[in-house]
Formats: sequence, C-alpha cells, structure tokens
Amino acid sequence: MSLIGGIRPPIAVLSALLLSLAGITALTFGKTENVLVPKAVLTSQQHFAEDGAVALRASLDESVTDLNRTAILFSEGKPVSADAVLDKTGSVYQKWSGTAVIEIKSGKLLAARGETVPLTVIDRTKLSEKDGLKPRLVRLQNGQTRLIALALLSWKGQPQQLLIASSNLKVPGMRLSESRGIGVVDSTGTILSSDGALDSERAQRELKDFATISAKKSRQNPISSKEPGSGGYAGVSGSLTGDASGDRRTVGGYASLAAAEPGESTVASGLGLSIVTQVGVTERASQLARPAFGLAAAGALLVIGALAIAVLLGTVQRPLIRLFLESRRLTRGDLARPVTVPRFGEAARIGRALERLRQQLHGESPEGHGESPEGARGGRRLGTRALVAVSAVLLLTWSVPLTLLLNRPSSSVHIPAQVVADQKARTETISDRVRRALNEGHADLSAVAALIGNRTSADDMTAVLDRTIEEHPRYESVYVVGGDGEVLARAGHEPHHSSGERPADQPLKVSGHGGKKPVIRATAPLQGKAGAAVVGEFDIDFVNALLRRDGLGQVRVVDAEGRTIAGNSGYLAFEKMPGHLSPLVDGKQAHAKVQRGDDVRIAAAAPMTGGGVAKVLDWSVVSWQPASRLDIPAYTLQNRTVLVGLLGLTAAAACLGWLHIVVVRPLRALADQAEALADGDRRTVLFPRHHDEVGAVVRSLELIRQQLQGQQRGRDGARSLAGRN
Repeated sequence: MSLIGGIRPPIAVLSALLLSLAGITALTFGKTENVLVPKAVLTSQQHFAEDGAVALRASLDESVTDLNRTAILFSEGKPVSADAVLDKTGSVYQKWSGTAVIEIKSGKLLAARGETVPLTVIDRTKLSEKDGLKPRLVRLQNGQTRLIALALLSWKGQPQQLLIASSNLKVPGMRLSESRGIGVVDSTGTILSSDGALDSERAQRELKDFATISAKKSRQNPISSKEPGSGGYAGVSGSLTGDASGDRRTVGGYASLAAAEPGESTVASGLGLSIVTQVGVTERASQLARPAFGLAAAGALLVIGALAIAVLLGTVQRPLIRLFLESRRLTRGDLARPVTVPRFGEAARIGRALERLRQQLHGESPEGHGESPEGARGGRRLGTRALVAVSAVLLLTWSVPLTLLLNRPSSSVHIPAQVVADQKARTETISDRVRRALNEGHADLSAVAALIGNRTSADDMTAVLDRTIEEHPRYESVYVVGGDGEVLARAGHEPHHSSGERPADQPLKVSGHGGKKPVIRATAPLQGKAGAAVVGEFDIDFVNALLRRDGLGQVRVVDAEGRTIAGNSGYLAFEKMPGHLSPLVDGKQAHAKVQRGDDVRIAAAAPMTGGGVAKVLDWSVVSWQPASRLDIPAYTLQNRTVLVGLLGLTAAAACLGWLHIVVVRPLRALADQAEALADGDRRTVLFPRHHDEVGAVVRSLELIRQQLQGQQRGRDGARSLAGRN
C-alpha cells in the first residue's frame, strides 16, 4: 500500500494529531502561571526607549546637517564677520549649547556664543585628514558630555575659519512621569546624560545596572538580536526587569541609536550610543492559566476525537478493507459463499455489485437472478462523504467554541495603568517630533532666505534650492516667490502655487481642502526684497513617516476642527477624526483613557505645545489601539484559546480533506464502475489509479471483467457450434 495514500494513513495521522493536541491543551491551560508584570508593560518600555533613540538620533543628525549646510551657504556668499555668522546662525537655529568660530591657521578665537566650547580637544593639524571634520563626543570638566560638530568657512582670499557647535545629549521631546528616568549610554555602559526621577540612590543604581546591560546588548547585530518574525525598529532594543521593593518593581527598556532604514548609517548612529529608561510599576497577580479548563478541554477532545475516529474506522475503513478482501476472494474463484455487503455509503453499493458479479460468475446473466437495478443502487442516501462529514462535525463541536466563544475577556478587563500612561507619553513625544520637524523646516527656509539678496540671480537661487531639496527630503518642492506672486526659482516637484498668489503672511499654512492631500506650506520672507519669500511645501509622506511607531496603533494629526492632516496608515485627507476621540482633544493638555464598550480601546491625544512657528497651526496628535493587541493576561489567555481551536480546525481540515481526496472521491468513482460492470458493461477497461485499497478493488474488478468476458466468449462459441450441428 502507498505510504501517503490509502485509508489508513489519514486516519492514523488524525489520531496522532488529536492526541498531541489534547496534550498541548492540557499543558497550555493546565500549568498555573501568575503574571506579576504583564508583558505588555515590558514591551511598552521597549517602545518608549525606541522613541527616545529615534528622537535623539534625529536631533543630532539634524544639528550636524544644519551646521554643515549653514557653513556652505555662508561660504558661497560674500565674506562676513565671525560675529555675523554666529548671530545669523543663532537667530535661525536655537539648538546648540555653544558656538564658536576660530581661525584654523592661527587658532585664534574670532567669536563665541553660549556656553564655552572646548577648543582644546580640536587638533587643527588633522582637520584636512579623511575624518578630520567628523563629529566627536567630548567630556567636559563638569562631567557632562557634548557632541562637537565642525564645519569649514572658506572665502577666496581669506584665511579658512572653523565653525564649531556643541550639542548636549539630552533626549528631546520625551515626556517623563514622576517615577521615570532616562539616560544616554555609550558603548562602555557609561551614562553620559540622564534626566527624570533619579533622586534616590536606588533609582541611580538601577539605571547604572540597566546601562551596563544595555551597552552589552547593543553590541549585538540588530538582526540576530531580535526574536524570529519580529521587526520594526532597525536597531537593537529590548526590555529590562529590575529589583522589587514591596509591591513595586523597576522595569525598563533600551534601544541603540540606529538609522531609519536597516543597513544605513548616520552620524548619530555611528557614535555607539543607546537609550535606557526605567520606571517603577505596581505588581499585580494575574492568573494566566486555568487548570480545570485545560483538563476539561483536553478530556472533551479525547472523547470527541475517539467518537470521530470510531466513525471513520467503523463506517469507512473496515468496510473498504472488507471489500478489498471480498474482491480478491472472487478473483481467486472462491464463489461458494455470498459477498458480505457493508451497510452504508459507496461501500454498500460496491458490495451489492460484487454480489451480483459473484452470481454472474456462476453463470447467471446480468438481467437474470439477483437484485433489480433499483435495489442494487439503494443506499445512496448516506454516502461516504456524509460519514466523513459526521466526523468533521464532531471535531468542529470542540474547535469552534474555542475559536469563537470561550475565554473572551469582558469589557471590564483590567488594563495596566502603566500601559495607558505610556500611550499618553508616547503620543506627546510624537506630537513634539512633528512640531520640531515643522519648526526645523521653517528654520531651514529662513537660513536660505537670509542668504538670498537683491542681486542673487535666478540660477544661483535654483542652485541653493536644489541643494536644500537634496539635503532635506522633508520638502516636496521649494521655490522663491516675488512680491508680485510670480515664481522666480524653484526646485523639486511642481508647486501648488497659483500665478499671482502672493506669499502668505503666516510662517506655516495648510491648504488643499477638498483635495486628495493637504498642502503644508512654510514661508520665510527674503531680506531686502519687499514681499518676496522662500516657500517650502512639505512632503506629506514625510509627516506620515514621523507617526509610524510600533505599539501605538492608529495615529493621526488633526487640526483644530478635528480634520485629519496626516496619519500612520490609510486615511482620507481632511476627514473627521473618530467620534470617540473628540472628548480627549481639548488643545491644552494631553489626555489618555481606556474606552470601554463593545471593543476596549486605549486612546490618547496630545496638542502641539511648545515654542516655534508650528504653534500657530493648533494641531493635535491622537492615537488609539484595541486592547486586544496588548500582551496582557486576559488577552493572552484568549489568544491561546483561539490558537488551540485553530489547531483543531487545521488538523481536522487537513486529515479529513486528505481522506476525501485519496479515498472518498475514488470510492464514488469505483462504485459507479462496479455497478456498470454488474449491469453488463464488459467493454470498459478498469485501470487502478492509486496503489491503495481502492486501487486493489479496481484491479480485482478488472480481473472479474476479464473472467466474465471469457465466459461470454465460451457461451457464444458453444452456441455457434451448436448452430452448425
């Protein structure tokens, strides 16, 4: 018999799978497991650390890029004093802790602003080397660490100057609760910068321990460090669990600074830094398993599975094997006793046909003694397919309730308070990221506008705009509009600008209402050209990308009227935000809430508060996600229950489908062939298509057909000879 065909293999495999599934069910639900800190809380700390790493990496890269671009723009214009360079740079960008300009050859300090820049760490003799201008981390005497960025100022006929800027390593825009601390860690585990609730000795010790672990783990490869199937953040990240004090336990997360796309590298990602966070949470016992339920479900599966297997064995397998033996007996010439006819389905039809063939082998004609064709074709009402369907229904009575009904959390399911707090804090962080990105975009345009004068040609303007588009992918198009509303120079895509439309008075403005996408314009007036301005249209995909963070669910940027401007997934421009979010958006402070009903959700909203030109937009960021996505005990139990039910459905579908293909369908065809042969069809040759029980019966029928043909030829010859005599 074939190893993959026949009646025995699918039934045997189904039996083995059901036994295994019963064991899995008993073990999955039978082992008591008290969860003190749900995994959702730990995962939330990991995502919080990732947000901090993204914010710091973007801030440091932006600072270095802006400094280099500022130096290039100044170098392409007329020579200006060092004080003018720093004054204009400081008026446009308020991001550096300190700035300075020195003459490279002599080392003379020409101008300085802000905190004292550590000039002694700069080796002027190595600036011309390959990495001579590479940003570097410097430890100050007070113990703080700064990122020092360098850029050249070069004018023809004048000594080269070095523009220097120092940036602190504080993570921008992170909303820290009263019990949360955060730190920036280098590759050795040293904390370079810290913030938040770190007043107690225990909190500082925990952060140092987390920093050591974070530095060690961050040296791993980002791909090999992740669990199979996980993705999202391009760097190394994870969660940490610390010591407990009473009912409070310290948990945290870590994330290395990584580029936005895997395999890429930036200035900040090459510094070997990582972010580590910690927060104290209340431990709450939550039983993840129900031993009685597991044992009851496993026992029910054994009973139902035994019934299903018994149906298949008693009504499908044994009758088919009996037919196989009976057909072989007839081919051997043992015609003395009648054929044992099964009671159900196609096996009964084949058995009756074999009995008629046995009688014909005794010399009776197909139309002679025996059952009538109507009687011979009886028993069609309950076929083999119906018998297999009965087994399927039995298995479904166990699998379907597990998949759809049992262990479903109620609307009063407990949601950890820390998860809700993190949803709010992360929404605030994203709101601040969007605000900073818009402010940075306007600052870039202001830097360009400060260097375009009355005598700047259209070609020179275009060259500057092309460089701006190349260095800053946040823009879809950048152009210069004159006081008469005509475009003087442009770069990027065709701007959404109507001829004669004068530059807007507001630094940021949204248009495109009723269209397919919003148009966000930033406008920076030109100095010395009345009414003229540099206008940049933000790429809406750039804004959407700022909202894509794991573990937040749906995220939207909405205006003061609740219309959608941007989102992290599919949305319609200017559509109203969902009604359940409206109470959270008040434009003044952030809110988060567990919304209960048919579906339990966690929702949060955060207005764009803070300085900068983006404040005039009066936007808010809202986020929401179903609680069923969280890895908390109630939903973990539901997911395990659904998984066990799906395994049962899969086992039943696979094995019964296999049985239908290799046995049921061939058996129905065999029944038709056997009845046709019993009705007198001696011309149709029967070919076995499978090397199994059904194929063996087909071979026996072919031998019987050949014997009947021989008998018929003998009778015809005898009649012919008698006629001659």
